[in-house]
Amino acid sequence: MSSQVAEVNLKKLRPYGDIMDDGTVQLAFTLPVEASPEAREAAVLLTQKMGFEQIKVATMEKAADGFSFFVIYARLKHTVDFTQIKVLKVDAQKRARDEIDEIIKTQIGRKLIVLGACTGYDAHTVGIDAIMNMKGFAGDYGLERYQWLDARNLGAQVQSEELLKMAVEVKADAVLISKVVSQHNIHIKDMKELIQRAEKMGLKDQLIFVAGGPRVTHPMALECGFDAGFSVGTKPSDVASYIVEEFLRRQAKRELQTQAELAKKSKKGDVS
Repeated sequence: MSSQVAEVNLKKLRPYGDIMDDGTVQLAFTLPVEASPEAREAAVLLTQKMGFEQIKVATMEKAADGFSFFVIYARLKHTVDFTQIKVLKVDAQKRARDEIDEIIKTQIGRKLIVLGACTGYDAHTVGIDAIMNMKGFAGDYGLERYQWLDARNLGAQVQSEELLKMAVEVKADAVLISKVVSQHNIHIKDMKELIQRAEKMGLKDQLIFVAGGPRVTHPMALECGFDAGFSVGTKPSDVASYIVEEFLRRQAKRELQTQAELAKKSKKGDVS
């Protein structure tokens, strides 16, 4: 395997099937026509238009009346230059739960209050539960398990106005939202609406806003006005690590600003 890895051309990267750089992929799709020789040919022609060659139809089956299902193996002609790919990612050092608790205890001195919810009319709580609930996800304990986090899971279908109102009442430090439903880009609409409300309430820079979900990416979250975005596979400690690091960054920035203002006032006093 090591010799094969050494042969990978990262400047012309493409899928690996049986032989390195063979470009082989497996496709599966359904056509709204009965299974037939014509349907098979249509599947081949569509696959060709996708940029594939050496197309082999492994399976054509009737999916339902008027529908045919295909499994196809084909070779991709195109490549990508992997060395030129740059992805904007959440910039935070991954830390363990005990370490995070110790940092909050020693460097902040109080519990950080974190609110989590599925906003709008989204009722899919699996994601927010995995991050917030004590049992956590994949052996990684949820934020409720942290001794120095006051994590509150508000559940599903929480409206933006209600969430922000509660954030003010409890003096929250961070707001986490989970978006699963994405038909007609409703997740983006809801995310932008939350940030717009936060800006009107003067909360945009006071709270740390984090979004998560299967179709949420960090760049997309930033475009919607959030501070960070996490997608599938994110663990509670990933989110906790970011919240603590971002809180400390803002705390340090405020301290520098205060020092600068005091120095400016002092200088004016000396002059007078």
